[in-house]
Amino acid sequence: MINKYYLYTNFLFLIIISLCFNNKLLSQQDPQYTQYIYNTMAVNSAYAGQRDALSMIGLYRNQWVGIDGAPKTISFGIHSPLKNERLGLGLSIVSDEIGPAQEDYVDLNLSYTIPFTESTELSFGLKAGIHNLSSDWSRGAAFDKTDIAYNENISLFSPTLGAGLLFHSSNWYLGLSSPNFLTTKHYNDFKQSIASERLHYYLIGGYVFDLDSSIKLKPAFLLKTVSGSPAVVDLSMNALFNSRFTFGMGYRWDDSISGLTGFQLNDTLFIGYAYDYNNSIGTEYTGGTHEIMLRFELETLNKILSPRFF
Repeated sequence: MINKYYLYTNFLFLIIISLCFNNKLLSQQDPQYTQYIYNTMAVNSAYAGQRDALSMIGLYRNQWVGIDGAPKTISFGIHSPLKNERLGLGLSIVSDEIGPAQEDYVDLNLSYTIPFTESTELSFGLKAGIHNLSSDWSRGAAFDKTDIAYNENISLFSPTLGAGLLFHSSNWYLGLSSPNFLTTKHYNDFKQSIASERLHYYLIGGYVFDLDSSIKLKPAFLLKTVSGSPAVVDLSMNALFNSRFTFGMGYRWDDSISGLTGFQLNDTLFIGYAYDYNNSIGTEYTGGTHEIMLRFELETLNKILSPRFF
C-alpha cells in the first residue's frame, strides 16, 4: 500500500515540476474549455470509452462576447468501449474560429486499458487525424487590400498525431497528454499572421468525495503548457446533488472566474452551462464568455448507465 501511494505522489510531482519549470514557455494555441471536466476526450485520448457507455457530447463556446473577431468554438465528440472492454474508440471534431481564420480538427481516438492495482487502471491513448487552417483575410482587423500578403486566402491541411495516459479508479483520475506531436500551422491573433504550432502538454485530474448519499463533491484541475508561453491553470469545484443537479465554480489563473451549472434531464441527457467573467479584460470591453454543452449517453456492454462525475 505504501509503495502504491509513493508511486502516485512521485509521478504527479515529476510531471508538475517538468511542466511548470519549462523555460521555453509564447501563446496558447489550442481551443480552451471551461467545462473540461465533461469534455475530457478533447484533452486526453486515453479517456475514449471510459464512461462504459456510448457517449456523445456537443459544446459551443462564445468567448469575449462583444469583441469583433473573438474566438468561437464548436466541439463534438463520440466515444464508446468496444466488444473487448479494454479497448475504447472515439471521434472528435472541433471547429475553432478567431478573427479571419478558422481551424478545423478531425481526430480518431483509441484507448487501451490495463489493471494497475486491484482498484485502479491505467489507460493508454492514441489520437490521429487531420487539421485544416483556412482564412478569410477580409474579416481581419489588419486587412489592407493593397497589401499582397492579404490578396489570397489560404487553406492548409496537415496531419495530427497525439497521445495520452490516464490513471483512474472509481473516485479519482490523473492524466497526462499531448494532443499533437507534429508541426502544423495556426493563426496568431496577436501578430495577425500564420505561425507554426507549438507542442502542448495537458495535465488533468480530479477527485470525487461522497459527502453523503445525495451529495458528491469534485475538485478538479487542468494544467496546460505550450512552448514559449507561461503555463495556464484551470481550477474548479463542482457539487452533484441527487445525481441530477450540478453547481460549481471555476478559476483560470490570472484570467477569469467562472460559474458552472448542469442538469441531468433524464437517464441519457445532460445539459451544462458555464459563464466566464474575464477579469483580465474587464466588463467595459466584453460581456464575458458563454459555454453550453449537451451530453447524450446510451448504456452498452450490458452495463447499467448511471450519472458519473467523470
